Amino acid sequence: MAEDETGDRRGMSDDYSSEDEGTEDYRRGGYHAVRIGDTFRNGCYVVQSKLGWGHFSTVWLAWDTLRSRYVALKIQKSAQHYTEAAMDEIKILKQIAEGDRDDKKCVVKLLDHFKHSGPNGQHMCMVFEYLGDNLLTLIKYSDYRGVPLHMVKEICQHILVGLDYLHRELSIIHTDLKPENVLLLSMIDPSRDPTKSGASLILPTGKNKVVLETVVSKEIKSSNGDLTRNQKKKIRKKAKKAAQGCVGKEVSEENERDSNINDTEDTNAKPNEILGEERAHRSLVKDETKGDGINNGNQGKERCRRGSHATRKKLLAEADLKCKLVDFGNACWTQYRCPEVILGSKYSTSADLWSFACICFELATGDVLFDPHSGENYDRDEDHLALMMELLGIMPRKIALGGRYSRDFFNRYGDLRHIRRLHFWPLDKVLMEKYNFSEQDAKDMADFLIPILDFAPEKRPTAAQCLNHPWISSGPQLLQLSTTAPKQHGDDGTSKRERKDKDDREAMEAGVGNIEIDGGSSKPLKETLPKLY
Repeated sequence: MAEDETGDRRGMSDDYSSEDEGTEDYRRGGYHAVRIGDTFRNGCYVVQSKLGWGHFSTVWLAWDTLRSRYVALKIQKSAQHYTEAAMDEIKILKQIAEGDRDDKKCVVKLLDHFKHSGPNGQHMCMVFEYLGDNLLTLIKYSDYRGVPLHMVKEICQHILVGLDYLHRELSIIHTDLKPENVLLLSMIDPSRDPTKSGASLILPTGKNKVVLETVVSKEIKSSNGDLTRNQKKKIRKKAKKAAQGCVGKEVSEENERDSNINDTEDTNAKPNEILGEERAHRSLVKDETKGDGINNGNQGKERCRRGSHATRKKLLAEADLKCKLVDFGNACWTQYRCPEVILGSKYSTSADLWSFACICFELATGDVLFDPHSGENYDRDEDHLALMMELLGIMPRKIALGGRYSRDFFNRYGDLRHIRRLHFWPLDKVLMEKYNFSEQDAKDMADFLIPILDFAPEKRPTAAQCLNHPWISSGPQLLQLSTTAPKQHGDDGTSKRERKDKDDREAMEAGVGNIEIDGGSSKPLKETLPKLY
């Protein structure tokens, strides 16, 4: 996703990103050129297909040869500031993993990280557990009509458990919560899931013949040898087609010999010819987002791939809704920002709750809650604030004028400078009149969301409090909230442990921020602040 991407994602032929990452950033300091079949970490990870891309990195489906499992391999651009951002993200991810050894906190797991040297520089690489579709894909399976409320509640439970863990136990703000950054544990369509579909593995070899023989023997073995001559011929044809699509999978023997065996650095470099090859292989590439604001250019084909309306409805109803929060790289978006971020005020963990409320609405309706646009005499941020007030009422003057950028949008009386006519439409009425919710369903959902969308950040409920709300607790109870007691804060707003770990925490602020971020930093906020829902 481009950093400044805006607009209704449904109005773009089901394609909400550019076709691919382009060629201009495949240069010194930029992306690493990857080919299908490339190996990383001295042969440990073999690239199978492309999962997506973002401004900071590309992400690939890889096979872990040591542990016989699929993983997601994220390869960061090599410029110094991208490397520093990756190192900050790794610090956060390691802290997250250390506190979740039982894997019950609904947050993605970092499995490995290393450096990889190539012609464009040295790239930080992160290896994650392989997850499934993101929530935007789930919404697409509903044809943007919204997911059934019992499913929304189940998904919200997982998101809130993840946020409670980040906020209460780790004092981490995600800062970029959006549907693309919440991944299901599996694919909605099992036939597209390599862990379930029996997809052939691409193995590290220099000879197509060896690849074909490996694929064929695996297919024949899985059938217990009960194949006719024609069936075996079809398998060989299928394997040959797959191998031909995986251009450049041969591993350079010279590179293998020269590779650094240091366990923290991988030097199996590849040339820059991949871009044309990757486009040739596009039909075999997966089409969904995988963290880091990642996307690729196949969304235009998604509707065809998801099948008929009846098929999509059936797959949606059968989907496993367990999910995890991903992407702690502090990427950017627009529709999900809370007012304090737009205004340049201090923000804290409650900023993530605002984003959560926007996701909840989008799951239930298929529409984004706020979709701001610029006009002739006002910019998108002012329209965003206007949309918030039309839904939630007039913003208190103290909050409206309390940020570094408040004067850009409000006059001294707390009125918007350029948008003078507001058309108020309360949330419960929106749900009933636009989305045909029953009066009871609309009232219940509005009762849950309105407090989370309070203009005053300190008045918003915590993730733990949201989990105890009747709207959520009336749904299926699948998860247990952490029993860790909330941190006790001193007069300066920090706990003893936080004061003790101040140095470590300050290092992490560059990645996702600490418990409260000051909007009055010396660096321009419009460049440094995350763009939340």
